Amino acid sequence: MSLLEQTLQVIKPLDDEAMTRAQAHLDDLTKPPGSLGTLEDIARRLAGIRGEVPRRISHKAHILMAGDHGVVAEGVSAFPQEVTPQMVFNFSQGGAAINVLARHAGAELVLVDIGVASELPDLPGLLKRKVAPGTANLARGTAMTREQAIAALEVGIEVANDKINAGHELLGIGEMGIGNTTPSSAILAVFSGRPVEEITGRGTGVDDTRLELKIKAIKQGLAVNKPDPTDPLDILAKVGGLEIAGMAGVILAGAARRVPVIIDGFISGAAALIATKMAPLAGEFILASHLSEEPGHAATLELMGLKPMLTMRMRLGEGTGAALGMTLVDAAIMIYHEMATFSQAGVSGALDH
Repeated sequence: MSLLEQTLQVIKPLDDEAMTRAQAHLDDLTKPPGSLGTLEDIARRLAGIRGEVPRRISHKAHILMAGDHGVVAEGVSAFPQEVTPQMVFNFSQGGAAINVLARHAGAELVLVDIGVASELPDLPGLLKRKVAPGTANLARGTAMTREQAIAALEVGIEVANDKINAGHELLGIGEMGIGNTTPSSAILAVFSGRPVEEITGRGTGVDDTRLELKIKAIKQGLAVNKPDPTDPLDILAKVGGLEIAGMAGVILAGAARRVPVIIDGFISGAAALIATKMAPLAGEFILASHLSEEPGHAATLELMGLKPMLTMRMRLGEGTGAALGMTLVDAAIMIYHEMATFSQAGVSGALDH
């Protein structure tokens, strides 16, 4: 049995009894029931995942998958493909936004070359797990073989398992890959059935001409490849990306190992769609960090029944929103364990009718 099959087989539902106990404690805290909103939702979800709300999460890992896309040949991006390896260098030197926010969240940043088109030298913190030097052009044929898609999923599973085995109790995911909002929009188009024009955004800030090229490339890719909407692996292979597959693998591993995974924006949302279509129960182990400015992101979260913690007009990627989400998980845990209950504080509860 393959690693992917093993992982899918052991994903189980949340612990309902633990969530009921957590809700009872939350309702006894010195506040009106539900008045801390999403913070209470996070605490209850952690109880369902872990069996109890942990006292603290000491070890966090943010896994950033980097991969390139053949579809950039269609003129879909405002930036050239060489920006992908250049940004990986920047990540390794600690100079990008995700470095700053991961430090702020107290998370280890794990860089993974899962499909950068160029060969990278040995860099601090970089794992070389290249499945292929980028995908093929999805507008002209399949982005990957089915075997490559499975291999990339398993890279994500292996990296996540390694971090979990090392004691990490919370995972975040992010990505770097010039052109990757194009496959993300294609994935969403297949799963949602929505018009490509409606769910395709400007990504890195393309002008009207490039936006039209992007929409055309996605439509052409869907027509040429005819991805099967009932087969998430077929969709991933035909119009997806290596880093999207890697992030989906992290989500599946987190669900199998009962470790929460915080997703970022639109591209990690596309990865989450793949993961949850492969294993519907995996969605219960996902925390949605923020609502991206990309137009397809709201539709992506809606398909999975996920509500974002934050709305901050962000569209950078890298997992920047996921890192911020980690700080809210910390806040939820502190609220749960450090607030007084009504009986402890001698505060009167609500009046009965």
